[in-house]
Amino acid sequence: MAGQSRKWMILVATTWIQAFTGTNFDFSSYSSDLKTALGISQVQLNYLAVASDMGKAFGWCSGVSLRYLPLWAVMFMAAFIGLFGYGVQWLLIQQIISLPYFLVFFLSLLAGCSICWFNTVCYVLCIGNFQSNRALALALTISFNGVSAALYTLIANAIDPDDDTLYLFLNALVPLFISGVTLLPVLRQPPPQQLPPDAIKRDSRIFLFLNGVAVLTGLYLLLLNPFSYVSYRARLLLAGAILLLVLPLCLPGIVYARDWAQRVISSRISLNGSTFGLVNVDDLELHKELIGSEPAGINAPTNGNGNRSIFILRAEDGCCGNVMEKDQLTVLGEEHSARLLVRRWDFWLYYLAYLCGGTIGLVYSNNLGQISQSLGFGTQTSAFVTLYSSCSFFGRLLAAGPDFLPRYTLQGLGGLP
Repeated sequence: MAGQSRKWMILVATTWIQAFTGTNFDFSSYSSDLKTALGISQVQLNYLAVASDMGKAFGWCSGVSLRYLPLWAVMFMAAFIGLFGYGVQWLLIQQIISLPYFLVFFLSLLAGCSICWFNTVCYVLCIGNFQSNRALALALTISFNGVSAALYTLIANAIDPDDDTLYLFLNALVPLFISGVTLLPVLRQPPPQQLPPDAIKRDSRIFLFLNGVAVLTGLYLLLLNPFSYVSYRARLLLAGAILLLVLPLCLPGIVYARDWAQRVISSRISLNGSTFGLVNVDDLELHKELIGSEPAGINAPTNGNGNRSIFILRAEDGCCGNVMEKDQLTVLGEEHSARLLVRRWDFWLYYLAYLCGGTIGLVYSNNLGQISQSLGFGTQTSAFVTLYSSCSFFGRLLAAGPDFLPRYTLQGLGGLP
């Protein structure tokens, strides 16, 4: 039970990391001030935005560093990279220091790289602690990366609604603070364990609750943010947003308490109302776990190319019910060599879709400040950034819908548990 509780604490910690490290979403909030401080043109400002996004191309360094460093060290390296990249830009925009343009370009590149290091830490935490629900854990935590701009707007308005340079200051310090807050769950990770089918179903119900809380958090930030342009209101709304981010810590405990109560009550009823009173409840639970062991073929051998032939045995089909799928990549979370990935067409389809699809949103997001100014809404730039951030959050969260469907569909068809 303690290991399961720590697992959910890690998920909440991952959610916090994602929620406060999507610092590239608030670029439009301070881009005009950065342009004025540097005395650069719009084209040069666009190059700085490109540098921030291009920094993600060096995110592979975080994966390499995990081979030699512990996870917590990589997390703090990401925080200090962002502290340096955004902190020096804040000094620059405050006119405390002066730097040439190419160094500012490098700082933007470095700041964008720190975001990918945080993402790598979150992916490893989700995959390592939710082996049976990896897709649900990843979809939930990644969606919170979209609310970063809305949260930073609340924090900035709570301090000084008229100072747009605060965003760079917050981008430098808040990820480092969050890394310190989430350090303990990262250090105390539970050992990996195989869950029985009933535990997997229970975790799926918890994910439904957590997605409901996520929707409530997104609506809260979207609908109430227009009232945050007064400092005391912003402080109240920020307290409410933090409460919603802490709330998921309670839901797994409620579900576990309910399951424990149901198990105790049902065992007492069975012992009091049945003549077979010699059955030990602990032995019965152990028997259920043995029956609910992993399906046949889960440890199927791999071929020479690193692919795995998956065998699924369904009880109603008997010994002739083997379904074999050849030339398939191993399950989510398994390690794949780079040589294997570049030889597969589905990898290149994903690469092209991400390159051509995600770029459109990034271009719009980075230029949102200039778009609002050209339309005569320069004083409402942060409101547009918050709106875009909240919609990005809901778009990411809706992408988790298909992760719930196959599980229940297969159960209804008598397939995998």
